[in-house]
Amino acid sequence: MSLFHQIALSCLPGIGSVLARNLLSFFGNEEEVFNAKRKHLSKVPGIGPKTRELIINHKVFKFAEVELEFIEKYKIKPYFLTDLDYPKRLKNCADAPILLYFKGNADLNSNKIISVVGTRNATDYGKDICKNLMADLKVHNPLIVSGLAYGIDFAAHKEAHKLGIPSIGVLGHGLDRIYPAQHRAMAEKMLECGGLLTEFMSGTIPDRENFPKRNRIIAGLCDVTIVVEASIKGGALITAELANSYNRDVFAFPGRLNDEFSLGCNHLIKTNRANLITKSADIEYIMGWSSEVGKVQKPQLSLPINLTDDEKIISNVLTNHGSLAFDDLSYLTSFQQSKLVHILLGMEIQGVLISLPGKVYRLV
Repeated sequence: MSLFHQIALSCLPGIGSVLARNLLSFFGNEEEVFNAKRKHLSKVPGIGPKTRELIINHKVFKFAEVELEFIEKYKIKPYFLTDLDYPKRLKNCADAPILLYFKGNADLNSNKIISVVGTRNATDYGKDICKNLMADLKVHNPLIVSGLAYGIDFAAHKEAHKLGIPSIGVLGHGLDRIYPAQHRAMAEKMLECGGLLTEFMSGTIPDRENFPKRNRIIAGLCDVTIVVEASIKGGALITAELANSYNRDVFAFPGRLNDEFSLGCNHLIKTNRANLITKSADIEYIMGWSSEVGKVQKPQLSLPINLTDDEKIISNVLTNHGSLAFDDLSYLTSFQQSKLVHILLGMEIQGVLISLPGKVYRLV
């Protein structure tokens, strides 16, 4: 497919992630969107007369040319929604960006991906939590994701780098700049062990409205979102809410009742929007990770011969991969999530597989 047209589609005015998906689904590929006639555009769900005219009379090709040159010059890796290596966890989110720009060496489909978020006004308490958390999680070889902002974000990236844990900084602007500028040195280190990721083209400045959009990538890219310190309002709680909406696990460290930057964490726990944790072992237990470290795989028992074709697909995938999270199963089997829930329930009732904490499944 044409990267030029993929970039052009991503910057069409009035077209967000959801409408872009509708256009791709209707026309088959991004190039055909730009060849479409008015009468055909009118049939696409969500495309009204105003949006249709914006597509017909677009002037985005000149922007696509500039961005294509930037990508080639600075060796940026683009991930389009239909690419096989597009982050599979994020692809399952209905509002996932249709195009991502990445610079670095991390695997965005790593086995365990954890986002760490929190206040920009991190206290010593929050920084110590980040330090201890990274040290304890290192055994799982995770990929850490945060926003390269002041406070908890920076502390998470810093501690991960010290331990050789790859981390991804998700940006609210283009890859031609770093914001805040004081974090440039850390960003450069992350390119050697991790990377920088954004949905925004070069030239995009860090406007305020970009950061809530950035937060949905942080939430959708990961298996787990951990809130270390947070006030009652702010980006960390937005990220936690998004993670919940994506059916991801959310954890929060509690704090003292009257501490401003613990109010958000305590609220998440109180309203059952996050699991209370005090140490990494809590995460390992809930996610079913503790039994995986140093575990010797037992030979699989022979499966019942009366499995349906769909059940056989799932059993074969689990045989090859061991335990898998729900999102990974959905990706590897290509089953819609609603269908997969039904099949997994039936297999669990039959005693073919078991459900572990953290929405993880494995064969009996």
